[in-house]
Amino acid sequence: MAEGFLMEVCVDSVESAINAERGGAGRLELCSSLLEGGLTPSLGLLQVVKQHVKIPVYVMIRPRGGDFLYSDQEVEVMRKDIELMKSHGADGLVLGALTEDGRVDTELCMELLAAARPLPVTFHRAFDVVHDPTIAVETLVSLGFQRVLTSGCDSSALEGLPVIKRIIDQAKGRIIVMPGGGITERNLQRILEGSAAQEFHCSARSNRESAMKFRNTCVTMGATFSAPEYGLKVADNSSYLNREDPDLPVCLEQTVLVWIPLGFLWLCAPWHLVSLCRSTRVTNKHLSKLYLCKQFVVSLLFLTAIAALAVTLGQDYGPSKDPPSTVKNPGVFYANPVLFAVTWILLLLCQEAVRRREGVVDSATLFVFWLLLVLCDIFPFQTLLREALALGEVRDVPRFCLFYISFALELIALILSAVADVPLEAKEVAKKNPEAGAAFLSRITFNWFNSMAVKGYKQPLTQEDMWELNESDSTAHINQRFQHFMESELAAARVRFQQQVKTKTAKNINKVRTEASTNDLSNGLGKGVSQNMLMMEEKGTKEDKKKKKKDKKEEEAYPNSWLVTTIYKTFKGILIKSAFLKLLQDLLSFVSPQLLKLMISFTQDSSRFAWEGYLYAVLLLVVAILQSLFLQQYFHQCFVLGMKVRTVLIASVYKKALVVSNDTRKESTVGETVNLMSADAQRFNDVTNFIHLIWSCPLQIALSIVFLWLELGPSVLAGLAVMVLMVPINGLLATKARKFQIENMKFKDKRLKIMNEILNGIKILKLYAWEPSFQTQVEDVRGQELKVMKKFAYLTSVSTFIFSCAPALVSLATFAVFVGVSSDNVLTAEKAFTSISLFNVLRFPLAMLPMLIAAIVQTGVSKKRLEKFLGGEDLESDIVRHDPSFDSAVSICDGSFAWDKEAEPLLKNVSLDIKPGRLVAVVGAVGSGKSSLMSALLGEMHSTKGFINIKGSLAFVPQQAWIQNATLRDNILFGSPCEEKRFQQVIQACALAPDLELLPGGVLTEIGEKGINLSGGQKQRVSLARAAYSQSDIYLLDDPLSAVDSHVGKHLFDKVIGPNGLLKDKTRILVTHGVSFLPYVDEIVVLVNGKVSEIGSYNSLRASKGAFSEFLDTYAKEQSNQPLSTSDNFQETADIDLIPEREDTQPDSPLEDSVSFTLKRENSIRRSQRHGSVRLRKNSSLRKPEDVGEAKKGQRLIEKETMETGKVKFSVYLQYLRAMGWSYTIMVFVVYFIQNIAFIGQNLWLSDWTNDAVEYFNKTYPAQKRDTRVGVFGALGVAQGVFVFLGTLLLANASVAASRILHSRLLNNILRVPMVFFDTTPIGRVVNRFAKDIFTVDEAIPQSFRSWLLCLLGVLGTLFVICLATPFFAIIIIPLAIVYYFVQRFYVATSRQMRRLQSVSCSPIYSHFGETVSGLSVIRAYGHQERFLKHNEKTIDENLKSVYPWIVSNRWLAIRLEFLGTLVVFFAALFAVISRKSLDSGLVGLSISYALNVTQTLNWLVRMTSELETNIVAVERVSEYAELENEAKWVTDTRPSEKWPEEGRLRFENYKVRYRPELDLVLHGITCDIDSTEKIGIVGRTGAGKSSLTNCLFRIIEAAEGRILVDDIDISTIGLHDLRNRLTIIPQDPVLFSGTLRMNLDPFDKFTDEDIWRVLELSHLKGYVSGLQEGLQHEVAEGGENLSVGQRQLLCLARALLRKSRILILDEATAAVDLETDNLIQTTIRKEFSHCTVLTIAHRLHSIMDSSRVMVLDAGKIVEFDSPSNLLDKQGHFYAMAKDAGITQQYTTAL
Repeated sequence: MAEGFLMEVCVDSVESAINAERGGAGRLELCSSLLEGGLTPSLGLLQVVKQHVKIPVYVMIRPRGGDFLYSDQEVEVMRKDIELMKSHGADGLVLGALTEDGRVDTELCMELLAAARPLPVTFHRAFDVVHDPTIAVETLVSLGFQRVLTSGCDSSALEGLPVIKRIIDQAKGRIIVMPGGGITERNLQRILEGSAAQEFHCSARSNRESAMKFRNTCVTMGATFSAPEYGLKVADNSSYLNREDPDLPVCLEQTVLVWIPLGFLWLCAPWHLVSLCRSTRVTNKHLSKLYLCKQFVVSLLFLTAIAALAVTLGQDYGPSKDPPSTVKNPGVFYANPVLFAVTWILLLLCQEAVRRREGVVDSATLFVFWLLLVLCDIFPFQTLLREALALGEVRDVPRFCLFYISFALELIALILSAVADVPLEAKEVAKKNPEAGAAFLSRITFNWFNSMAVKGYKQPLTQEDMWELNESDSTAHINQRFQHFMESELAAARVRFQQQVKTKTAKNINKVRTEASTNDLSNGLGKGVSQNMLMMEEKGTKEDKKKKKKDKKEEEAYPNSWLVTTIYKTFKGILIKSAFLKLLQDLLSFVSPQLLKLMISFTQDSSRFAWEGYLYAVLLLVVAILQSLFLQQYFHQCFVLGMKVRTVLIASVYKKALVVSNDTRKESTVGETVNLMSADAQRFNDVTNFIHLIWSCPLQIALSIVFLWLELGPSVLAGLAVMVLMVPINGLLATKARKFQIENMKFKDKRLKIMNEILNGIKILKLYAWEPSFQTQVEDVRGQELKVMKKFAYLTSVSTFIFSCAPALVSLATFAVFVGVSSDNVLTAEKAFTSISLFNVLRFPLAMLPMLIAAIVQTGVSKKRLEKFLGGEDLESDIVRHDPSFDSAVSICDGSFAWDKEAEPLLKNVSLDIKPGRLVAVVGAVGSGKSSLMSALLGEMHSTKGFINIKGSLAFVPQQAWIQNATLRDNILFGSPCEEKRFQQVIQACALAPDLELLPGGVLTEIGEKGINLSGGQKQRVSLARAAYSQSDIYLLDDPLSAVDSHVGKHLFDKVIGPNGLLKDKTRILVTHGVSFLPYVDEIVVLVNGKVSEIGSYNSLRASKGAFSEFLDTYAKEQSNQPLSTSDNFQETADIDLIPEREDTQPDSPLEDSVSFTLKRENSIRRSQRHGSVRLRKNSSLRKPEDVGEAKKGQRLIEKETMETGKVKFSVYLQYLRAMGWSYTIMVFVVYFIQNIAFIGQNLWLSDWTNDAVEYFNKTYPAQKRDTRVGVFGALGVAQGVFVFLGTLLLANASVAASRILHSRLLNNILRVPMVFFDTTPIGRVVNRFAKDIFTVDEAIPQSFRSWLLCLLGVLGTLFVICLATPFFAIIIIPLAIVYYFVQRFYVATSRQMRRLQSVSCSPIYSHFGETVSGLSVIRAYGHQERFLKHNEKTIDENLKSVYPWIVSNRWLAIRLEFLGTLVVFFAALFAVISRKSLDSGLVGLSISYALNVTQTLNWLVRMTSELETNIVAVERVSEYAELENEAKWVTDTRPSEKWPEEGRLRFENYKVRYRPELDLVLHGITCDIDSTEKIGIVGRTGAGKSSLTNCLFRIIEAAEGRILVDDIDISTIGLHDLRNRLTIIPQDPVLFSGTLRMNLDPFDKFTDEDIWRVLELSHLKGYVSGLQEGLQHEVAEGGENLSVGQRQLLCLARALLRKSRILILDEATAAVDLETDNLIQTTIRKEFSHCTVLTIAHRLHSIMDSSRVMVLDAGKIVEFDSPSNLLDKQGHFYAMAKDAGITQQYTTAL
């Protein structure tokens, strides 16, 4: 065997050339059409091959196939070809010519050789058909040929071996003889040995059949020969792939393809095995059939592996008939079975590990392993089959059988591994939450969601349809983790913060010192400067400093930068997992452009085999599917993360609110805190969804640039420069945007704050006819807000313009530079469209980065707000000690207490010692600090010195009862277990039994927000009952008796508080104004100006003649008149039974009205019955409605929030478009349409441009043409940008207009809705309309509308382009469209309903929060923070139950749509392959690069459609409240005279009224006359209809029958404002609004300051107000929190004085006021309103004993109406009440 021979390989393509070189060929012979024996190749092919290979390339010169006789014309062609090939780098030529008689054509050969010089020339196989080879050889030597190629005969070299040997001997080295023809792997050895030749020639496609047979020996080949291996490799690869039916080499199949799946399993196994080792105790999990099947299949596979090993051993070492062969089986046949056997054992262990893991139903890694295994085995599967069919027999029967058996088992195993193995105990869980029982495939494709999608499509979903949450997604679980990390992070931040403060103060001190030293000099000079000047200057600088300080303080006065790290630490796991998925997806996104490039080059070269094209099409499909699976998993992880972040933030804010100190609480109003929960938490949610883009965008950009560089070289830098320029522009825009955003938040907060107050005080607004003033306040703020919004929108459109231009400009710059740099650079289709699809990949990160930066900036604002709130001071827990060693129940040692750290203490040097079981009364004038003392005992105040000790548990009854929106029973139990006996006892003692008979649902009546359907007295009694039931040790009672009638008060004192009451053995501290109770208390504490002036028993204090006895002398004349009878009275009245209360058949006032439906609801139900649409009612509270008497009329007061269901009506869209304005809408459409046309035009132009590459092949490209190409391309690009800009601008204007209209409609209507609506609708629900829904209308809808429009046009454009390129595609569009439509309908129906459930289930979170904040002191006092936290968690979980499936529904949809998108790509590619002969490559590139883009666009389109639908719901909700039925007109055509009512006469004529048509009458035919200036007292038991009477006067409720005349004008004929402006009321609850004092008195600015000071003087507030720094401009806190209740009441009096109307109504005005204030008010009213008609609704009978007449109401009828003295003589109802109050005849005579 000759060593070191040279192999020449004949090739006809670049690929085979490269393969040949790699395989070790020494030289190439290049030709075309190998099948015809080889012809002259194209010049292009030579050039490309020369570029790619280093070895010599000889070129075949042969103009046609057949014989070797050439015509003159053909000779001419040959000559030209030789010249061309020489000039283009051929290393040698191959040619030959014969004459007709079969000799060498010497003449022609000489001519051609001359042309070829100096290149070496080989004479080709024409030699084999010459007559006499020996003569021919001599001729060739003489002519000067270097080589001759021969097979020695007319078939293969093997047959011609003798001839070849003879010729070689003859040539003796004068010419090289090269055997060739039919040389294969099998015969090479023999030819080598037989001929002793030095060079051989084989074809890259030689002898296909023999290649088949040869394959199995490939493995052994390398062992037998060393040198020939090269030749073989060449033959091998090219013979496998360069054919119509390609295949893989066996060695590859036997090695690499086996190792891939096994390697994967071995890598993953340790993880399974670790968990197997960990779970030592086997939880006796059920051995399911599925598990047993899996183990059985693997065991069988193990047996096949053993069998394969046995076969090999048997063949090599077993007994056999043949003589033992020296050739053993190759090593692979030993290695593989062993590998497999080990793997199968490993797999048995892994499957057991999976079974033992808790809550695991299958294993992803095992499924992937089986999948890989089956895929890799498909190759040997078809190889073996093809071989068997070719040979007509099976060569190796045992291995053949074993392979197919194991393949079948692997398939079964794959199918089994795709099924979830749900253990029995998990089946229940899986029913409530299918995700828990979903298999891997179902999880990655979200198939488990199908049932919900179908259900949602069939019928609107309700909250009950929502699945249970996964444990890991529940609020309690995540919040616990978050709090754990937050504690440490926040602590660290506080330490950092304190250090900063220290260094700052140190710096400041130094600064002051240096300043001082410089000032000393100047002071010495100018002592003469007047002191005043200095003072003024100082003042000025102080104020400046203050201002600066304030700004500074706003900035950084709290521990900061701990929130983000806390979030990171809490959710590290999800973050890392999603980052990994994102990375994979990013990398895959660059594979498609490369495949596109291959695809285009494939379509250009028609000689390539079709299978290549199909392979690329399938690869595009696979890559796209993988990409979409990774992407959706990544999104799922991120959205769930966002949801969790929002959840922990809401939960943390709530938790913080329970412990927050007064300082922090003052800084943020309830509205702002709710905003933290809604807006700021949502911001975080949105940012976390896309947080990975921070690193992913730069990565994508970098990769794109690398790939683009490979395509276009340095000219990419031009495009890059354009991008870099965009960044600063963007930064600029972002900072600007941020400013607007902050401004906008401020206005939002302000507007919501005002709205909140309006809704809280709506009754007052109506009674005073103040709505217009507040409406303008809101409208002003809204105007400013919209201004900022408009600026923001304009800014957005500028940045949109820049970004829509970006891709166009970038590609323009790149292509222009590329073409312009040198005339050699021609833009080919490959280059252009690969670049375009890379630019498309670039578009996303480029567009997202700025958005992300902006979002992060906005979140930065939210982060600061949240850090400030969550990092604020907590209530100091050590103010109140609980030391059991003290012997007194309550002791205060020299304590001073203030509301603020900085403020003056309100309570000074208080010392108290109260022994257990005592009843202590606290008395004092208004503002003397009685309620503050209570707060101090509760630990709510800041202690400046001293301490408090409390022994035992507390119960607290606040001055203004706090009632939860829950059933009456829940309000009293307040979380304690129910003991029926004790409960009944408490109900009786608190005089609630009669009320319960009135309430429609008894104890189970639902009480509205803020106890809206209870009267003041009932609320107070419920509050007291709560305390009494709680069985605490110490009771703090803050004036609970003031809000109830006197006889009820006595009953409460006697049965609950007093010496014989329920609580007689407990310690009770009672703040009271009721003088009559004082003799029965053990001790009295007198407060004066925040100091304890006296302590002692009643008698000792009377005797000491101090402050207390003065107090008594003023207010308790009856006591001094009859010192003895008081006690008798007490005994006597104690026995009086409370029967009269039973006659209350109807609670009074619309507040008390227990309502089941609002009028509006009924109308809407009637409407919906007419239209046949469904309205589902959603239970807005979390309690399961009790079955008991649910049907009882009026039991539920608060309506379930109605929720539109089903498809959003088209009319809602129209309504929004109408609000935007039709002209705008149409213009926007047109502009966007033109933009889309420009986009398509640009790409078509590009595809046309790339065809120039073909046209100007080998020619110089004309500069003028180049400029036109670049110019038009650029112009179209810029046009796109301009039109987008225009569209966005128009849309911005339109959407601001729409926002304005919708908000003002809503506001306008809400203020005109009748009172009954507010009594039956939780405020949270209305606020939600103004907050969330208006926010959606402002910001979300315009955005989603724009995106939707762009996406729609984008999809249509794409389909148009693909159809243009491959018309076949149109056939596919229809089925795709149908599938698309169905997926979308299923999704939209489900998703929309979930979004609705989401917003409905959001309201309770905020309602519950508002309720908690208003009852903080009560919750803290009872120590029920934990219970409220739990309830809050439950409420949030209810919300998450609709949020989580919504997130999944998006992924469910996306996976399905992206699959459709990948099909579009696949078919576009497939049709391109099928019709490649007729297509130019430009169009192929265009259609596929468009198709690659369509997936995303399709996905977005559905998303946007659905987002638009879900967002448009906001318009629907807003318009629902904008169309509520209004009360009567504010002003009508019949207007009373300016001075009406001049006299103030009132006349009721058979007046009847009911709250709503279906309820009973409240007033049964009242008839009476009241003369001018009469003073009328109105009395009656609770619920007799007293308040209803006033409501009728103001037409808060309208008459059912009869009428009221005021000065002979029927009040129902005039406008409400005309009526309400002329009457004045001092309401029961003093309501103040935040704003200045002046605004609270005179919101319309009608009066002068003098007028206002005058009324303040009359209402005894002048001293207080003038003492304030700002005077009338003093800011009143939300709800008047910073004034005492008494002061608020006096302010209401001042309001009344200011209005000077002739009719005044006093509604229990004296309820919450101590006797002193009461006296002041009474005196003022007598004096100032002497000329008015005054109606007083009284609880304290003394206040009306001087009335002209008293009207006694009972059950809505007047039972007595006469002067007080006459009524007392009558001894009727009035007498009984007077006797209860201790008023008798003597008393009146004394007056």
